[in-house]
Amino acid sequence: MATTSAYDPLAPARRPGGRPDGKPKYRVLVHKRFRNHYDQLVAMVGLQQAQQFWDHVSASPGAPCPVASTRPLKGKAGKPNGPGWSRTVHYEVTGSARIDYQFNDNYSTSADGDRHPVVAILTINFSSH
Repeated sequence: MATTSAYDPLAPARRPGGRPDGKPKYRVLVHKRFRNHYDQLVAMVGLQQAQQFWDHVSASPGAPCPVASTRPLKGKAGKPNGPGWSRTVHYEVTGSARIDYQFNDNYSTSADGDRHPVVAILTINFSSH
Protein backbone atom coordinates (compact mmCIF):
# COMPACT_ATOMS: atom_id res chain seq x y z
CA MET A 1 0.00 0.00 0.00
CA ALA A 2 1.37 3.38 -0.98
CA THR A 3 1.69 6.02 1.72
CA THR A 4 0.62 9.60 1.19
CA SER A 5 1.83 12.79 2.78
CA ALA A 6 -0.07 14.15 5.77
CA TYR A 7 -0.10 17.50 3.92
CA ASP A 8 -1.78 16.17 0.76
CA PRO A 9 -1.93 17.78 -1.85
CA LEU A 10 1.30 19.29 -0.54
CA ALA A 11 4.47 17.24 -0.25
CA PRO A 12 7.77 18.08 1.49
CA ALA A 13 10.26 19.97 -0.66
CA ARG A 14 13.78 19.07 0.38
CA ARG A 15 16.58 21.60 0.18
CA PRO A 16 18.42 21.31 -3.13
CA GLY A 17 21.94 19.99 -2.65
CA GLY A 18 21.42 18.58 0.84
CA ARG A 19 20.52 19.51 4.38
CA PRO A 20 20.76 23.10 5.60
CA ASP A 21 23.31 24.03 8.29
CA GLY A 22 20.61 24.69 10.89
CA LYS A 23 17.02 23.70 11.50
CA PRO A 24 14.66 25.72 9.27
CA LYS A 25 11.92 27.80 10.87
CA TYR A 26 9.38 26.89 8.16
CA ARG A 27 8.60 23.54 6.59
CA VAL A 28 8.73 23.91 2.81
CA LEU A 29 6.02 22.07 0.89
CA VAL A 30 5.33 21.89 -2.83
CA HIS A 31 1.98 21.32 -4.50
CA LYS A 32 1.94 17.87 -6.12
CA ARG A 33 1.15 19.41 -9.52
CA PHE A 34 4.54 21.14 -9.46
CA ARG A 35 6.59 18.36 -7.83
CA ASN A 36 8.32 17.54 -11.15
CA HIS A 37 9.12 21.22 -11.71
CA TYR A 38 10.63 21.42 -8.22
CA ASP A 39 12.74 18.33 -8.93
CA GLN A 40 14.06 20.10 -12.08
CA LEU A 41 14.81 23.39 -10.29
CA VAL A 42 18.56 22.85 -9.94
CA ALA A 43 18.90 21.85 -13.60
CA MET A 44 16.96 24.92 -14.72
CA VAL A 45 18.41 27.66 -12.47
CA GLY A 46 21.54 26.18 -10.86
CA LEU A 47 22.26 24.88 -7.38
CA GLN A 48 23.16 28.23 -5.83
CA GLN A 49 19.94 29.99 -6.87
CA ALA A 50 17.79 26.99 -5.91
CA GLN A 51 19.41 26.93 -2.47
CA GLN A 52 19.00 30.69 -2.07
CA PHE A 53 15.27 30.32 -2.74
CA TRP A 54 14.86 27.43 -0.29
CA ASP A 55 16.96 29.15 2.40
CA HIS A 56 14.90 32.35 2.06
CA VAL A 57 11.46 30.74 2.26
CA SER A 58 12.45 28.33 5.05
CA ALA A 59 13.71 31.21 7.22
CA SER A 60 11.76 34.39 6.41
CA PRO A 61 9.18 34.01 3.64
CA GLY A 62 7.42 37.29 4.47
CA ALA A 63 10.55 39.44 4.32
CA PRO A 64 12.12 40.86 1.16
CA CYS A 65 14.86 38.61 -0.21
CA PRO A 66 18.30 40.27 -0.32
CA VAL A 67 19.39 38.36 -3.46
CA ALA A 68 16.20 38.05 -5.54
CA SER A 69 13.12 40.02 -6.43
CA THR A 70 10.04 39.22 -4.32
CA ARG A 71 6.66 40.90 -4.23
CA PRO A 72 3.15 40.05 -3.10
CA LEU A 73 0.74 39.56 -5.98
CA LYS A 74 -2.11 42.05 -6.25
CA GLY A 75 -5.79 41.39 -6.83
CA LYS A 76 -7.38 37.98 -7.10
CA ALA A 77 -4.07 36.26 -7.96
CA GLY A 78 -2.66 37.20 -4.56
CA LYS A 79 -5.66 36.13 -2.49
CA PRO A 80 -4.79 33.87 0.49
CA ASN A 81 -5.87 30.23 0.15
CA GLY A 82 -7.60 30.32 3.51
CA PRO A 83 -7.49 31.65 7.08
CA GLY A 84 -3.95 32.12 8.35
CA TRP A 85 -2.35 32.06 4.91
CA SER A 86 -0.39 35.00 3.54
CA ARG A 87 -1.06 36.65 0.21
CA THR A 88 0.72 34.93 -2.66
CA VAL A 89 4.36 36.01 -2.94
CA HIS A 90 6.05 36.09 -6.36
CA TYR A 91 9.76 35.13 -6.19
CA GLU A 92 11.97 35.64 -9.27
CA VAL A 93 14.65 32.95 -9.12
CA THR A 94 16.11 34.07 -12.47
CA GLY A 95 14.86 36.19 -15.36
CA SER A 96 13.02 33.16 -16.71
CA ALA A 97 12.12 31.22 -13.55
CA ARG A 98 9.50 32.26 -11.04
CA ILE A 99 7.96 30.62 -7.98
CA ASP A 100 4.72 31.67 -6.28
CA TYR A 101 4.17 30.69 -2.67
CA GLN A 102 2.12 31.40 0.43
CA PHE A 103 3.06 30.85 4.05
CA ASN A 104 1.15 30.10 7.24
CA ASP A 105 2.71 30.54 10.68
CA ASN A 106 0.26 28.16 12.36
CA TYR A 107 -0.69 25.40 9.90
CA SER A 108 -2.33 22.11 10.82
CA THR A 109 -3.87 19.39 8.68
CA SER A 110 -6.68 18.84 11.19
CA ALA A 111 -8.32 20.62 14.12
CA ASP A 112 -6.44 18.53 16.68
CA GLY A 113 -3.18 18.18 14.70
CA ASP A 114 0.18 19.68 15.53
CA ARG A 115 0.66 23.23 14.33
CA HIS A 116 3.75 24.19 12.30
CA PRO A 117 4.91 27.17 10.27
CA VAL A 118 4.85 26.13 6.61
CA VAL A 119 5.55 27.56 3.17
CA ALA A 120 3.45 26.15 0.33
CA ILE A 121 4.94 26.42 -3.15
CA LEU A 122 1.88 26.93 -5.35
CA THR A 123 3.36 27.34 -8.83
CA ILE A 124 6.73 27.08 -10.58
CA ASN A 125 7.16 28.62 -14.01
CA PHE A 126 10.27 28.25 -16.17
CA SER A 127 9.14 30.42 -19.09
CA SER A 128 9.77 34.11 -19.58
CA HIS A 129 7.08 36.67 -18.80
